[in-house]
Amino acid sequence: VLIDQRAEAFHLMTLNAKVFDASMEGILICDANNHIMAVNAAFHQITGYSASEVQGINPRLLASGRQDHLYFANMWQLLLSNDHWQGELENRHANGSTYCARMTITLSRDSAGNPQHFIGNIVDVTAVKQMEKALRQSEHRYRALFDNMQHGFALHEIVTDESGTPVNYRLLAANRTYAEVTGFGSKIIVGRLVTELFPGVHEDKVDWIGIFGKVALSGVPHRMESYSEGLDKWFDVVAYRPMVRQFAVLVSDITVRKKSEEKLHLAASVFANSREGIMITAPDGTIIDVNDAFTNITGYSHDEIVGQTPRILSSGRQSKAFYTALWQDLHTKGHWYGEVWNRRKSGDVYAEMQTISTVLNDDGHAQHFVSLFSDVTASKEHEQKLQHIAHYDALTNLPNRVLLGDRLHQGMAQTLRHGNKLAVAFLDLDAFKAVNDTHGHEVGDELLIALSGRMRNALREGDTLARIGGDEFVAVLGDLADAAASLPLLSRLLSAAAQPVDIHGLELQVSASLGVTFFPQSEDVEADQLLRQADQAMYQAKIAGKNRYHIFDAELDRSVRGQHESIERIRLALSEHEFVLYYQPKVNMRSGKLIGAEALIRWQHPEKGLLSPAVFLPVIEDHPLAIEIGEWVIAAALAQMVQWRQAGLRLPVSVNIGARQLQQLNFTQRLAALLAAQPDISPGDLELEVLETSALEDIAGVSRVIQACRDIGVKFALDDFGTGYSSLTYLKRLPVTMLKIDQSFVRNMLDDPDDLAILQGVIGLASAFRREVIAEGVETVAHGALLLQLGCELAQGYGIARPMAPDHMPAWAAAWRPDAAWQNQAVIGKEALPLLFAGADLRAWVASLASFLRGDRVALPTMDVHECQIGQWIATEGLLLYRWNPAYTVVAATHQAIHDLAAEIVQIHEAGQPTQDRWAEILTLRDLLLGQLEVLIRESTSPEIDNDICEIRAVPLM
Repeated sequence: VLIDQRAEAFHLMTLNAKVFDASMEGILICDANNHIMAVNAAFHQITGYSASEVQGINPRLLASGRQDHLYFANMWQLLLSNDHWQGELENRHANGSTYCARMTITLSRDSAGNPQHFIGNIVDVTAVKQMEKALRQSEHRYRALFDNMQHGFALHEIVTDESGTPVNYRLLAANRTYAEVTGFGSKIIVGRLVTELFPGVHEDKVDWIGIFGKVALSGVPHRMESYSEGLDKWFDVVAYRPMVRQFAVLVSDITVRKKSEEKLHLAASVFANSREGIMITAPDGTIIDVNDAFTNITGYSHDEIVGQTPRILSSGRQSKAFYTALWQDLHTKGHWYGEVWNRRKSGDVYAEMQTISTVLNDDGHAQHFVSLFSDVTASKEHEQKLQHIAHYDALTNLPNRVLLGDRLHQGMAQTLRHGNKLAVAFLDLDAFKAVNDTHGHEVGDELLIALSGRMRNALREGDTLARIGGDEFVAVLGDLADAAASLPLLSRLLSAAAQPVDIHGLELQVSASLGVTFFPQSEDVEADQLLRQADQAMYQAKIAGKNRYHIFDAELDRSVRGQHESIERIRLALSEHEFVLYYQPKVNMRSGKLIGAEALIRWQHPEKGLLSPAVFLPVIEDHPLAIEIGEWVIAAALAQMVQWRQAGLRLPVSVNIGARQLQQLNFTQRLAALLAAQPDISPGDLELEVLETSALEDIAGVSRVIQACRDIGVKFALDDFGTGYSSLTYLKRLPVTMLKIDQSFVRNMLDDPDDLAILQGVIGLASAFRREVIAEGVETVAHGALLLQLGCELAQGYGIARPMAPDHMPAWAAAWRPDAAWQNQAVIGKEALPLLFAGADLRAWVASLASFLRGDRVALPTMDVHECQIGQWIATEGLLLYRWNPAYTVVAATHQAIHDLAAEIVQIHEAGQPTQDRWAEILTLRDLLLGQLEVLIRESTSPEIDNDICEIRAVPLM
């Protein structure tokens, strides 16, 4: 039995060896280490390698290099997991030529499940591939001819019922022209029924199936015109039967012709039913036809007016020059549009908005004049009411600020022409707020009405008294011989304002403070400067005791005494505790951590309200008072930090330091004393911000002061970085820990590529010099997202929080959460930076186009799709790096669409027509393009393949 078993096994081995050598497919057998053990004769014929040449060699000697490592890594992964892999490879012959091989690899395992052998089968399919390619090319040629036929063509298979009667038609083929003409495009799918493609029927209920059935049964071609409601198109359709069970149609779009016919019918209907009056005249002006609306508007019937001339409607309000200009436009431009006052048959005068067009004959001469008009009398009356509302105060019926500006400009022009004087008086009622608080706003309004009438009556007929808000009034007094001539008028104004007023038995009395300035002056001044001067003089009248006037002295205003008075008022504000600190949070946009707050000084003025530092800090910039206020800010900020800490909020605070304060000889000692007064505050929680421009005035001295402060634990930041010289030497020598990017660069970085470049450079400098960087002026989520992409995580600005009173900070800190878009925003690499600049270039281009359309810009931006910045990127770097990416295809197509639409909008604008409706399309396309750029940015910054995949790549197979 054992001998028989061995004989049978030997027979099987012999038989397998014969099959192995006789196989038409190349076969190679590899051991578990992927070394070739055996190959058959077909392997030698296909690869050119003999068995002795490949014995013990890795199969990678067959690789052509056309497949990358990832391809083989995936092959190996599938083989190990499924014990099988099949696919096509481009291999290399022993003589160096390449061929296409279809390959199958099978993994055999031992009883323990470990890899034992790899058996590969190879078939050379090069000839098959070449034949397939030739067939595809032939198919493409014939398909091109088919698709570009002049007429749309569709071939159908006739679907019959049991009796053989055609009941439907299944689409067998359709060319591209058919798809375009019918409007179905990609929806035309072979195999669909006609009833699915054309579910609707013609409005006169044409039986498509019945007509096509007659053609199918008789074989006689049939031609008809058909309208598709869904497509809003007319078609010329020829149906015929090319073969017994087939049915074909030729389709042409005749919409243009049909709509031309419809227009002729429509024109007649419009003339008869238009709500606008229509009048047609001969070249000599004789009226030859009018419509019913003409009769309704003018009162003249058709028979009464035909044969007359338009002069019968004349109201006499238009001058001869008006009609001369009208006829000149008709002869030169071929049309005229404007407003005309005419007279009805009843004698009533009415306003009409009229358009007159010239109709030319084939020789270019006037054949008719067509006038269209509508009665706008009601609109004119409404317009007059709106004009009054727009220019007069609703409560007092005095001129408002808009009309005041117009009257003031007119008065200044007349004063210069006549060589006299003009006075501008700014008047504010004294104690009027007490009336409102005590008796209510209704009583206050009645008091304003009464005083307004009295003050207006106190002036001359040509003078203007305007109410500009609340209890503030401005009087413009013109035609004055000199400044002294205004004094009686000013006294009368004050007297009128101070007279008692009886309101419902309640006697009320206020007074007024009045400031006055004069025009012209020794220097050129604008209207708004005159108002500010008068306002300033009025303030001086209030300080002097109220119920009086004060004359603005321009020379005195420019003198040092005036500045001294301002400084003394600021000193008084410091002693009276009128200064307060507001705080603006500073955050990490990615983590959401509140990293600190910037202390910002405000003046709580008892009369003018909360004033910004721009109003008072420039006045004391070079005065010792700046040092006193600077130390107050530091002391107040430290005290506030203690209060917050007691409330459970530990928050570092940064304080702005002026150049004068920083350059004190004992600055470090003074700072140490302020810190010692608050022992609970760590010096590291205080940061001092010094302006780049002030730091650069004495770089060596400032550097020593900063280092001395750092020695006691206080940190420094360089504020408004980028607005000064930003020398690398200066940056190296200043021992600051933080750079603050000036908000002017951040605010415009979305649509200003230059600001974006500066921003990128500053962030790069900060990284190179191992400094932290924070951005000011983050106003929107988009600003923050772009900063995070550039690698800047720290920020402050209105998009995060406005400066707030200190008692609001704890609640804000507890509620603050960063925008979700910030938390998921990755830092982009260098390869994606051009995409950011492409987005900024696009926004800048759209903004420039909008500026041109508004009239703020004289020249158009580049309209050539290939010449603008993003167009150049699309054609060069974008094409090189992303041409296979679908998002890049959308970017290029959308960019072309934006330029095409922009050209249409410019034409509409130059024709004097509104462009607002089309502009919304520009913004939609812009946002679509920006979205696709963001897709490319995300893909460019995606993490590399994980480590497991990388290890698989390292496993060799071929």
